[in-house]
Amino acid sequence: MSLKVGDIAPDFSLKNANNEAFTLSDFRGKKNVVILFFPAVGTSVCEKELCSTRDSMKDYENLDAQVLAISVDGPFAQKLWADKHQFNFPLLSDFNKEVSQLYGAFYDVWLPDKFNLKGVSKRAAFVVDKNGIVQYVEVLENAGEEPNYNAIKETLKKLS
Repeated sequence: MSLKVGDIAPDFSLKNANNEAFTLSDFRGKKNVVILFFPAVGTSVCEKELCSTRDSMKDYENLDAQVLAISVDGPFAQKLWADKHQFNFPLLSDFNKEVSQLYGAFYDVWLPDKFNLKGVSKRAAFVVDKNGIVQYVEVLENAGEEPNYNAIKETLKKLS
C-alpha cells in the first residue's frame, strides 16, 4: 500500500518502552503529527536523524506538531537508545511490523549484500493533520538518506 497526500492516515496504536500506548487518532482535533519511520536503533544515520529531530523539537512544538518515531526494534532496545540520547519524543515499537507495512514503509530485505536484515522499516516521514489527513509523504529507498526536514516543517507551517 502506498499512501499519498490527501489519504486518510491509517490509525494505529503502538507502545513505547514504558508500556504507554500512543494511538494516532488520539491526536485528532488536537495536534498535527509527524511520523518518522527509521530502520534500526544504534545506527549512525538513524542517530543523526533522531538527534536532529530532538534538537529541533521547539520548532515542531511551535508548529503544533507531535513527533512519533517508529521502528521494528523491541521497546527495551529503544528505551536504552532513547535514554542515551535523551530523545524528547516517543519511540514506538512496531515489533510485529504491522504499522510499517500499513504505511508502505517496509523493506522485505534491507541491504541484503551487507546485513541481510529482513523486515525492517524504511526511513520515511509522514505529516498527518489534525483531521487525520496525510499532508506529506516521503518514503526513502536509500536508508543512508535523511528526510527533508525543511519540507516537513513547511508542510506544518501551511497547516498553522
